[in-house]
Amino acid sequence: MLAHLRVAGLGALADLGLRGLDNDIRDPVIVTGYAATRTHKLTAGQKEANRVLAVGRAPVEHGFAHLKNWRILTKLRTDPARATQLLRALLVLTKLAVNR
Repeated sequence: MLAHLRVAGLGALADLGLRGLDNDIRDPVIVTGYAATRTHKLTAGQKEANRVLAVGRAPVEHGFAHLKNWRILTKLRTDPARATQLLRALLVLTKLAVNR
């Protein structure tokens, strides 16, 4: 996965569950937040970085949450190009339903 992202010149915003997956500090592909522990409290800058990351991830998380309402996706067996078209159509329908 990391190699594919690097080749495509893309990156990903991820939650703390993927922390440590990408250890390339100079050219990270996966950006995660900072984790606090009992002995290590977050600085104001780290808290702000986590907030900015959460703001960037929120629309994607909401989109996935809405897509889970479409049961057809549980039985989807098609090539990625057709799946992308279907997902785009479902997102448009979901946005229309949410805006009502």
